[in-house]
Parts: sequence; C-alpha cells; structure tokens
Amino acid sequence: MFIDNKRVPIKSPLDINRIRQACKIVESTLHYLKQFIKPGVSTGYLDKKAEKFIIKKGGIPDLKGYKGFPASICASVNNVAAHGIPSGYLLREGDIVSLDITLSFNGWHGDATWTYPVGNPTPDARRVIAAAWQACLAGIKAAAPGIPVGDIGWAITEAARSCGCSVIEDYVGHGIGRAMHEEPRIPNFGVKGRGFKLVPGMVFTIEPMVNLGGPEVVIGEDKWAILTCDNSLSAQFEQTIAVLKDSIEVLTFSQGNIFESLDYPIFL
Repeated sequence: MFIDNKRVPIKSPLDINRIRQACKIVESTLHYLKQFIKPGVSTGYLDKKAEKFIIKKGGIPDLKGYKGFPASICASVNNVAAHGIPSGYLLREGDIVSLDITLSFNGWHGDATWTYPVGNPTPDARRVIAAAWQACLAGIKAAAPGIPVGDIGWAITEAARSCGCSVIEDYVGHGIGRAMHEEPRIPNFGVKGRGFKLVPGMVFTIEPMVNLGGPEVVIGEDKWAILTCDNSLSAQFEQTIAVLKDSIEVLTFSQGNIFESLDYPIFL
C-alpha cells in the first residue's frame, strides 16, 4: 500500500514484525562487536567478525557488493563521518569509530549505526558523541503519528547546536522495508510544521551525522568515505523506527528505554 504520490510504502503490523526481526539482528551485531573495539584491533577485523555473526544469525549483509562496496559494514573513524571502508587501520586509544550495520533477514531489512569510543574518550570525543546521541534522541522523540517531518529535522539540528556541534545536511534518513532504501526521506534539518505528516505504517531511519566543527564534508579518494572538511571529529547514531497507531517504536533498540540516558549514550 502507498500514500499520496510520494510512493511511501505503508507497512502492515505483520510487515513491521518482519522488519523488527531484521532489526534485532542488527542490534545484536552492534552489541557483539563492542567487545572487540579496543586499541590494536583493525577495522577490517571488525568487518570479518560482523559478517560471520550476521550470517550465523541467518541474515545477509546488505552493504557487501552494494554499488561495489567491498565490505559487510561501514567503519568510520574520527574525521570520517560515514561510509568508511574497513581496512588494516589499527584502532588507537582515544579514537572514535562509527559502525553502520545494514542487513536483510527473510527479505526484510534493518539498519542502525553506533559510535563507540576506543578506550577512554577525550573531551572532544565525548562531546561529539554526546551531541550525536542527543540529536538522534531528539529526532526520535519528535516523531509521532500526525506530526510534520520538518519537526524531526528541526529537533535534530537544535539538539546538536545546543552542544556546540553541527549537523551534516547532505545526507538524510530513509524508509526501509522490502528494500534497503525506500521513501520517505527524513532530513536532519527542517522547519517545524513543514513537510509531509507521519502516518501509521511508515518505517524509516533517523540518522544524524554530527560534526565537532563545521558541517561541510567531502568524499574521500576511495569514492566512499565522507570526510569532514575541517578534519574535525564526527559521530553518528542511527535507529530504525516504526510509526504505530498511537506511538512510535524504535525497532533497533530493545535494551530498555532508549531515553534513560539523555546526556551520553548507553553503550550496548
């Protein structure tokens, strides 16, 4: 079923349950990888561990081979905002690394990103991670049946700015379901009261990329990595959410109430 002329697919309760199953594997993969995030571990090693874990759970890594992407996850370190290709780079004390997991399970897709500190975070690392976390939570909290999509982007931007950070506007959240990327687009910026209204059955990601410095980014030489132009740190949190009849559900977070830790993320 679709609404308007925007070709936004509306999911049934059964569809949402199927997406929920894929999202559970995404969440468990992020939880599983946490134990390996330490100084001296390569991002390529994290990719191998993730691929084996996903397949063992019955999932299929969506990213491997997508438009030629060579790995099963994105691993973005420090000034890489997103789409970092796992490599032989060895994580160092004080680094931050964002892991983006997208997979399918029985033909339905789930997607989430988590930013982890490597060892003890520096004050700058702690600030940008907290800003990205608060921005993601603000976007989730703003989402509800009947609200305009502009309210989500406005909330995200205001939360990041309150921490002295900026939001990358070049990339957006997206619908997800039978396909990895569907309508609607969910911008990380917006004007309150503007845009289409959310309706029950929409499933999409909220995924702000937040920079410690300015919002400008450039694509790296590998044609994948998104780099901050001023070389500042960047962090991202992404969650897949479903709009229900009277509320929303975060499909990629089942470890309790996601809003319990407002100032700094509960690391999985």
